[in-house]
Amino acid sequence: MTIRRLPPETVNRIAAGEVVERPASAVKELVENALDAGARSVEVQADGGGLTRILVADDGAGLSPDELPLAVERHATSKLSPDAAGDYDLLRIATLGFRGEALPSIGSVARLSISSRARGSADAYAILVEGGAMGAVAPSGFPGPHGARVEVRDLFYATPARLKFMKSERSEAMAIAEEIKRQAMAHEAVSFALDIDGRRVLRLPAESQGPDGRLARLSSIMGREFSENAIAIDQERDGVRLSGFAGLPTYNRGNSAHQYLFVNGRPVRDRLLQGALRGAYADFLARDRHPLVALYLELDGSLVDVNVHPAKAEVRFRDPSLVRGLIVGGLRHALAGAGHRASTTVANETLSHIRPGWSPQPQPSAQGFSAWQMGGWSQVAQAIPGLTEVSARAEAPEAWNPPSVGLQEAPAPSVVFDPVDFPLGAARAQVHETYIVAQTRDGVVIVDQHAAHERLVYERMKVEMADGGVARQVLLLPEVVELDPAEAERVTARAEELQALGLMVEAFGPGAVLVRETPALLGETDVAGLIRDIADDLAENGQALALRERLEEVCSTMACHGSVRAGRRLTAPEMNALLRQMEATPHSGQCNHGRPTYVELKLADIERLFGRR
Repeated sequence: MTIRRLPPETVNRIAAGEVVERPASAVKELVENALDAGARSVEVQADGGGLTRILVADDGAGLSPDELPLAVERHATSKLSPDAAGDYDLLRIATLGFRGEALPSIGSVARLSISSRARGSADAYAILVEGGAMGAVAPSGFPGPHGARVEVRDLFYATPARLKFMKSERSEAMAIAEEIKRQAMAHEAVSFALDIDGRRVLRLPAESQGPDGRLARLSSIMGREFSENAIAIDQERDGVRLSGFAGLPTYNRGNSAHQYLFVNGRPVRDRLLQGALRGAYADFLARDRHPLVALYLELDGSLVDVNVHPAKAEVRFRDPSLVRGLIVGGLRHALAGAGHRASTTVANETLSHIRPGWSPQPQPSAQGFSAWQMGGWSQVAQAIPGLTEVSARAEAPEAWNPPSVGLQEAPAPSVVFDPVDFPLGAARAQVHETYIVAQTRDGVVIVDQHAAHERLVYERMKVEMADGGVARQVLLLPEVVELDPAEAERVTARAEELQALGLMVEAFGPGAVLVRETPALLGETDVAGLIRDIADDLAENGQALALRERLEEVCSTMACHGSVRAGRRLTAPEMNALLRQMEATPHSGQCNHGRPTYVELKLADIERLFGRR
């Protein structure tokens, strides 16, 4: 078989298949070029899903007439500079682009025109590339003082086979919009505009640099509710800084579409993030629910490889365990700092299901007469057990001592304090022997007593398990579990970590592990299945999440059986003690599956229901 040297046009089309996978890929490359040029404003237009026309205009540094031919030549770039020895360092990439492939790749499969005015220049120039054939540089009009306008028409016309693999125009347009959103989230100080088929889709003004501006930009993209239910994150470890915002557990979605990771200002897709989020939120969300997060990693360029793929959407960390641990630790620290807080969407969803109105009521029973029918609250108190309790507002601090129901004693305040000023207010009643109704200074709180106390017991069990370690049970006959040699090596390499969780393993030949002890909490368990699940988790996430989740599931089940059940009648001191414990316990705003343990309705919302506002 004869070896042939491919012509440059064919080489460019092959490269285009990697760099420009779809119209959104072309938009990504062009927007990143604009950002690298120092643009403070980026405007994007797309017609026909980007296949008919794409226009990206910016106010960056622009290109001189001498630079225009080089810009559409393969492996020609302004973003890499040689050092004193003439070497180019690919381990410290400080720009979004650096390969010099985007423009020539696009020009080889489409009709590409670039018009630009360099900063400080009086004249503008343009160049045209059609199917890889480069035209001459010519004078051109340009609307701004400096910058570039890159127009792509008839994308993939030179490779008709690629067009058959494109999705519908609507799908391609949505992918373009998603790409612009990601770039806008990474660069809050830059304004972005997007028009699709002449219709305005996005208008994102520039925000201030920093956390406040970043949160404002995230809210404009992910929704106003995100800013109300997001927790700020700012952690640093060994030269790696993690910042951003994470949603409360009760503010979740049914898919992972709203999870974003940015590395040194570059939007990336990395499965490391998925595993880290699963580990951080494992205590709070069911497997089919997903948190909303936007995380930003900043680290030295030598600690991350962005040259993994021509599309630059994937990165590889030198120390992935450090990054994963930082993400999990930062998220858990932030969630613990949120205390008992639940998302505002809980109240909004509750109010949306309430429809003010009037309907005839059935004849009440002898125990169901209202206060005005019976002539006062004294008759109602006698008819409905539990209302004879002293009001929480009038109780002396020492009266808060709860009877033996498993609730800890609330601390006695040193000064006179009205319980309605507590975050969860003062207990006023118990409804259907399941829900506690409390009054706050500006609203009403409804608490699910079983879900709330279950969370409190679960958190206490987790603390006890962490302080005393996990109790282990010795297997009568040690069990040998056969695995792939690589899987066995991964499991035995984490033997110390597994031992802390109550699982004693050791190597047993090249493709097996020996299990001597298992966590006592698990009781009789499928040891082989557990080890294989752990091996899968280590391969996918680098963490033994399967064992952690099983232990947490057992703790959750035990907490469920050991907590105050629905239907249990509580006294006023018991209800107030439960509220005070919730305020002092992290994560008490949601149960173990991410459902809220309480709903807070502001007085203004209630007044609107009755037309008072």
